[in-house]
Amino acid sequence: MANTYLTRTPSSSSNKKTYTFSAWVKPSSTTSGVLFSCGTDISNGPLFTINFRSDTNIRVEDTISGGTQPINLRTSRLFRDHNAWYHLVVAVDTTQGTASDRVKIYVNGEQETSFTSATYPNQNIDTSVNNNHIHAIGARSTSQSGTYYNGSMSHVHFIDGTAYTPSAFGSTDSVTGEWQINTSPSVTYGTNGFFILKDGNSVTDQSGNGNNFTVGGGTLTNTEDSPSNVFATLNPLHKSLNTDRSFANGNTYVDLGGTARVPEVSNLGMTSGKFYAEMKDINGSGGKSRIGITGEAFRYNDTDWLGSDAYDYGYYSDDGTKANGANETSYGDSWTDGDIIGIAVDLDNLKIYFSKNGVWQNSGDPTSGATGTGAAFTLSSPSSTNDGAYFFACGDDNQYAARRMAWNFGNGYFQTTAVASAGTNASGNGIFEYEVPTGYTALSTKGLNL
Repeated sequence: MANTYLTRTPSSSSNKKTYTFSAWVKPSSTTSGVLFSCGTDISNGPLFTINFRSDTNIRVEDTISGGTQPINLRTSRLFRDHNAWYHLVVAVDTTQGTASDRVKIYVNGEQETSFTSATYPNQNIDTSVNNNHIHAIGARSTSQSGTYYNGSMSHVHFIDGTAYTPSAFGSTDSVTGEWQINTSPSVTYGTNGFFILKDGNSVTDQSGNGNNFTVGGGTLTNTEDSPSNVFATLNPLHKSLNTDRSFANGNTYVDLGGTARVPEVSNLGMTSGKFYAEMKDINGSGGKSRIGITGEAFRYNDTDWLGSDAYDYGYYSDDGTKANGANETSYGDSWTDGDIIGIAVDLDNLKIYFSKNGVWQNSGDPTSGATGTGAAFTLSSPSSTNDGAYFFACGDDNQYAARRMAWNFGNGYFQTTAVASAGTNASGNGIFEYEVPTGYTALSTKGLNL
């Protein structure tokens, strides 16, 4: 989460030559910042950092006291997918005889071997890690300004005294070939080792060492989104016509800016099943908010608004109308800042329903199946849409407006505020403000396979 970071200062130094950092990370932007750092002086050292740079590569750098930089590795591969989790392992062992064996970077179980810059430490050199100075998660330990990590993190391990391979923390699924998490690895943590963010947003060390962290700044928000169940978010890579739009809170919040009407869309699409999501309207300027789904995720005209296309199905804030194919008709109540709009999408029966603060509009009944009692629309089959799926979507009606919207795709938060009183969810997948209709679930990798 941008401007949130954790800190701990070890009471004593330990092994500065051999250690491992392992974490599951989901960057939210191309300037995602520092994941892990140790040290006090950016110019003259000591300072060790692992970070995602603005050019979207991964960098591991160490500046020891005196300004010498024995470690400087920058991957050739770029990491631009903000919709999935990466497993990152950095293993350091300066006792190794071969220089390239002294620092290894792995992503999703595979070692990175191509670098735009590759400086390896001399054999047996002491690095800046494991000194008794500040260690930080989510920012540079010396000066946080401009270095905050923007994204989600889970299962963060630091191993003092052993250089582990990724197989200690994950494995390849024999059926899907997907790299999957090992939630309880069998490793030796050493004196200053720790294991945090295992279950939710706990900074209590799970290694048994008692090396707990504290929140140094910002708000550490829990998320249901995890390496084993990826939840939908808005897709920041979609904004080709909307360069002034900004995303936050793990890409669940959007400031729509004011240069285009093109709707923002979810990163996961729906082709069958029943899905539920909520959106809270946030104070913004001008225009009116629009929320719904679209089968036309990519637009090429900045005057296309949500509801202008044949595969758009929208509900509008100012007068409660609904829109499809540029046709607006009377539907439900108007809504404004602070109201929470629920969307129930039934692709098994090709219906969509909207609620305002828990009340289904037009006396809708999302559990009515093919009858479609009070449905806002009967949908066209997603197989006949331009993109072959439907996506949750939001936008405004005016290219000079700047509406703001916070989504809850099941994480149980609107921005950093937890839902006031979570409703029941029969599917057991996701936490929402209001009751989830029976048979509906959150749009997530688990939800897609229920």
